[in-house]
Amino acid sequence: MTKLIPFASLVPVPWKNGTGNMTDIAAGPPGAQTHAFDWRISLATITQDSAFSLFPGVDRTLALVEGQGMVLDVDDGSRFVLGAPGEEDTVVEFDGESAIRATLNGGATLDFNVMTRRAVCRHKFGRRRLSGNSQFSARGSHSLLFLAEGESLSVSSELERIGMVRFDAIMFDSEAVWTLEADDATIFIVDIAFDLEPP
Repeated sequence: MTKLIPFASLVPVPWKNGTGNMTDIAAGPPGAQTHAFDWRISLATITQDSAFSLFPGVDRTLALVEGQGMVLDVDDGSRFVLGAPGEEDTVVEFDGESAIRATLNGGATLDFNVMTRRAVCRHKFGRRRLSGNSQFSARGSHSLLFLAEGESLSVSSELERIGMVRFDAIMFDSEAVWTLEADDATIFIVDIAFDLEPP
């Protein structure tokens, strides 16, 4: 069953270190605890410089939603820049076992966080800018659409029509073709696959 996940129904949970909070959007299997998931999609608010939690065996994608972004310093000496001023790409991918310290570029950030346990499944992240009508078809075993920018979005098929406001998400369970209608919006799309074939 296609499921609307209203942002207004989600509850943020403060981190133990006090540097931000996490709001879970969806996870599998249902009811999985923080470190016992196969896949997990969430929003993270980071309010000050901090170290990321370790998630061995997990592949991660982080996308900036609001704020000036951050610099991610990895224990191997590499560095990722998320949302640097003037940069178009505000998405980074990294291994969950890497020790990472985040330094904010200026103020708190809100980030879209995808994690999949690589021995079980993998994910593909996409971003689309919408203006007017366009088509969408879910491609994963689980596919989630998140309204990252824009006041509203209408998602419809031959059988149903769903209205979204900013930060709402939809979990799709079929490969039906959907029509997306928005004056001006940006969506994130996450496809979760369990076949473990190379992307």
